[in-house]
Amino acid sequence: MSWLATKRLLVTGGAGFLGKHVVQKLRERGCREIFVPQSKDYNLVELEAVKRLYQDCKPDIVIHLAAKVGGIGITKKKPGEFFYKNLMMGVQMMEQGRLFELEKFVAIGTVCAYPKYIPAPFKEEDLWNGYPEETNAPYGLAKKMTLVQAQAYRLQYGFNAIYLLPVNLYGPGDNFDPESSHAIPALIKRCIDAVENNEREIVVWGTGKPTREYLYVEDAAEGILLATEYYNKIDPVNLGSGFEISIRDLVSLIAKLTGFKGQITWDTSRPDGQPRRLFDSSKAEKEFAFKAKTNFEEGLRKTIEWYKEQRTKGLLK
Repeated sequence: MSWLATKRLLVTGGAGFLGKHVVQKLRERGCREIFVPQSKDYNLVELEAVKRLYQDCKPDIVIHLAAKVGGIGITKKKPGEFFYKNLMMGVQMMEQGRLFELEKFVAIGTVCAYPKYIPAPFKEEDLWNGYPEETNAPYGLAKKMTLVQAQAYRLQYGFNAIYLLPVNLYGPGDNFDPESSHAIPALIKRCIDAVENNEREIVVWGTGKPTREYLYVEDAAEGILLATEYYNKIDPVNLGSGFEISIRDLVSLIAKLTGFKGQITWDTSRPDGQPRRLFDSSKAEKEFAFKAKTNFEEGLRKTIEWYKEQRTKGLLK
């Protein structure tokens, strides 16, 4: 039986895309006391709601996944909201956890915390070697402050907080809302819409030149739980797949897998985002034996199949 199975766990964001997979894997490890707060009951931006959450749950361990997230369009449109909400949720959850004398706090960062211009693959030591990519810097910096807080609390209070940096995630259960979705679900929806409506063209932002690394959501959940069980150090840790693909090749692959055979037009007036994203995830393998298992094309197929099923059931458009 897993050590975690003996603990009371609070998983903020546990009803979300990544959170559902984390909760499922906790149950597979024998965990029974898992508290998943709903945002309608606990607004974690508000201090009194955070205090009430700790009193109601009385956790031993917190896995803090709750975040205000979105693609390049929405982060550019609402930078203040993304900064404030993510900063306040992280700071207050950790501070109240310290006061509550938690055994462990697991903070989840973002690839957006990394500087815009650093050599790939990104190493954890590179985190402070420049300013993040401008379109999502407020979000990235707000999440990065949780790392500063975790390290400061460990040094001053002996508080066991760890900080993990997953690369871009994808998989079944992702957000397919065109207003706020990330690249993969947005492209899947656009291609499937085009096929169903007999459209001969799709328009994609940017030049297609930037590269991205993607991590299947189930792999990310496994990495988070391995770190929760076995990692107790001050340094941040990357969680990646080691697979890199250009946006141009990504669009071509999604078009092929969804059956879209029309023209792909690049709107170069739109931003590209960060030029390159690729992690060095060797520390995760060394410290807690994490290694991504899901082949990228296989993961894409599963994601597309899930989305098609949801459309057939009328649960998604």
